[in-house]
Amino acid sequence: MEEKTILDDLRKTFPEKILETSAFFGDTTIVIVKDGLLDIVHFLRKKPYEFNMLLDLTCVDYRGRSPRFEMVYHVFSLAAKRRLRIKLSVPDDRLSVDTLTSIWKNADWLEREVYDMFGIRFEGHPDLRRLFMYDGFEGHPLRKDYPLRKRQPLIPLRK
Repeated sequence: MEEKTILDDLRKTFPEKILETSAFFGDTTIVIVKDGLLDIVHFLRKKPYEFNMLLDLTCVDYRGRSPRFEMVYHVFSLAAKRRLRIKLSVPDDRLSVDTLTSIWKNADWLEREVYDMFGIRFEGHPDLRRLFMYDGFEGHPLRKDYPLRKRQPLIPLRK
């Protein structure tokens, strides 16, 4: 299965949801609108593509750009031995994206990490809470505007 076939099918099926596509040296990327994530992922999981594995998801902070945040998903097809990168921008006024936990179980912890480090909320997530930082932690440490020497509130020690 070639990258061109996948990209052509995606462009035909979701013309209003696909903003950009590229395929260089086996590195296939699609840039989509935020509202198209679930539809496109469901389409990619079916035959003939069978992108049945979520390898990773993360967020990128482009401080000074609008929209500032970009979600990046890496999915893999075991049947075709292909990777696909899905990107979508997250508007500054609504820092939320649909959850993928009902599709891939490993999205649970990956989304919690992005929530903790960047502050992106995942709509429909079953247990969205901090993963690395304690509950009283203020801010999101991987944002580019997070102060380098920020002092956090002290929390009482457990006995």
